[in-house]
Amino acid sequence: MTDTLPRASSAAGPTDRPTPSLPARAAGAFADLDLLGVAELLPAAERARLGVLHDLLQAQVRRPSVGYWNREEFAADLLPVLAGAGLGGLQLEPVSALFRGLVHAEVARADLSLSTVVGVHNELVVGLIAALGSPEQRRELLPRLATMELLGAFALTEPEHGSDVAGGLATTARREGAHWVLDGAKRWIGLATVADFAVVWARDVADGQVGAFLVETGRPGFRAELIRNKIGLRIMPNADVTLDGVRVPERNRLPGAVGFAAVNTVLRHSRAWVGWQAVGLQLAALDVARAYALDRQQFGRPLAAFQLVQHSLARMAGNAASSLGLMVQVARLQDAGSLEMGHAALVKATCTAHARETVALGRGLLGGNGMTTDYEMAKLFGDAEAMYTYEGTQEVNQLIVGRALTGVSAFA
Repeated sequence: MTDTLPRASSAAGPTDRPTPSLPARAAGAFADLDLLGVAELLPAAERARLGVLHDLLQAQVRRPSVGYWNREEFAADLLPVLAGAGLGGLQLEPVSALFRGLVHAEVARADLSLSTVVGVHNELVVGLIAALGSPEQRRELLPRLATMELLGAFALTEPEHGSDVAGGLATTARREGAHWVLDGAKRWIGLATVADFAVVWARDVADGQVGAFLVETGRPGFRAELIRNKIGLRIMPNADVTLDGVRVPERNRLPGAVGFAAVNTVLRHSRAWVGWQAVGLQLAALDVARAYALDRQQFGRPLAAFQLVQHSLARMAGNAASSLGLMVQVARLQDAGSLEMGHAALVKATCTAHARETVALGRGLLGGNGMTTDYEMAKLFGDAEAMYTYEGTQEVNQLIVGRALTGVSAFA
């Protein structure tokens, strides 16, 4: 999409190894990993801005993120970098869907956890409030969200209801005068321990209808407990959330969020966003693997000179290019307003499967060095596993595609 990453692939911190001096390599857009010339499809202003974002993210996010990942620590110090680049209000900008997608890919290319922060913030919080919130909610929240002065969490998944949350959602909302009382539990809620508020989906006990409520995280009865010891997405703070008689005023209810169809409107685009994450993660793996293959000497010559190594690199590039091609078409559908859930499920399932294979090839290419985050590939390998599961498991997304193809539901 833009120039390649810097060729060093060491972790951030005092133990950084020096940047290796690599032999000359092929030049041109393909070698710079704009594998399909996609940047040329953007207007000149968007193309220039994408290049600036790439350079910024590689210089100020990529390497520092490794230390946070190793410590399983939220990278709060990097939020001003993201906010300063305008990534807090990306969803509100009048830009093409292709540009927005490529930006998400570039953030993922620097770090998948922080790209999840940017994606959840934009796709599931900012976009939701902009589309379904009241005029007062939009006026009060969107300007502060756009600068990341405020952070929101999206609380849908529950401890006993993940894939079946559409029919099984158990968190309840009970109307008491001018307030609502929320009871229940949520799981895997990103940013819940650091967010200012959570968008909580709950079922009205009066009519069984699902709705969404803005719940400030400091309210009595709201508790978020960090989920630790994850193998991937270690910078993103996921949490178990408990709602015990949490009272919120009627003005905190999102008036446009009526029924689970409102959830699907949001999830359709957020699943497509994960496809862009998969593109970025694969480009990062290809960056790391190629740099390593050019620098690492075995049997008196660089690894890049061996046929099996080039075969692995080519397979990785093919996966990345296939994913990128799919996502370019998805962006066209989004701009045309014709993206369907089947499209979103197809690219989420396909691109994350490609990413899983791509990072496995990259990890194997690095040999024993692929087992440590000092060479970055182990970080990418772990993050791919997380991405493969969130926003709907591989199996459920495939069944959504099957339902779209046949008209017959095999799961609900």
